[in-house]
Amino acid sequence: MGRLRPLVLASASPQRKLLLKDVRKRFEIVPSNVDETTDEKNPRKMVTDLAVKKALHVAARRPEAVVLGADTTVVCKGQIIGKPADPDDAMRILRLLNGDWQDVYTGVCVVKDGKVWKTAVRSRVKARRLSDDELRRLAGKHMDKAGAYAVQDEDDPFIERISGEKDNVIGLPRKAVRTLLRRAEASRPGRPSKTRRRPGLRKAAA
Repeated sequence: MGRLRPLVLASASPQRKLLLKDVRKRFEIVPSNVDETTDEKNPRKMVTDLAVKKALHVAARRPEAVVLGADTTVVCKGQIIGKPADPDDAMRILRLLNGDWQDVYTGVCVVKDGKVWKTAVRSRVKARRLSDDELRRLAGKHMDKAGAYAVQDEDDPFIERISGEKDNVIGLPRKAVRTLLRRAEASRPGRPSKTRRRPGLRKAAA
């Protein structure tokens, strides 16, 4: 088997960096910094499309590498929820999620030699019901997270239960990443690969 290409993570997220270290010890970080706005309404397609957009943007600068992109969003009561714009928006989001179930989607994309492998993973999350005073203490604490909370923060009491993969809620489903990397690294130059899609929903910015 030939030497593995360098792996590049197209994200500055410290959580994704930590999760990827469990999959691959050595990789580089090159944030994509792309515009993450989208008109897509299906959360599964939305996170997948943005993950592809991020990975392709970095792959254009690093064509010799295998590039991994990811994107996460939260869906509750029919609303697609990305990162809060400010503390007031974080409070609005937390009130919406308070005491209720929500879906967390993460899209993952791997690009190698212009070929794209992609998928999306969903987890279900139940928020604990908190008082307005408790929500205010949380609002603004996690401005860089979709949903304005962080399940990995032991001092954040907001999440009560998770059904599905916790690492997906944090921002990078490792099982899916391993599968896509294995497929990409086994591929040979030639015609673009046809990627297998999971049965779908649709996505927004996160």
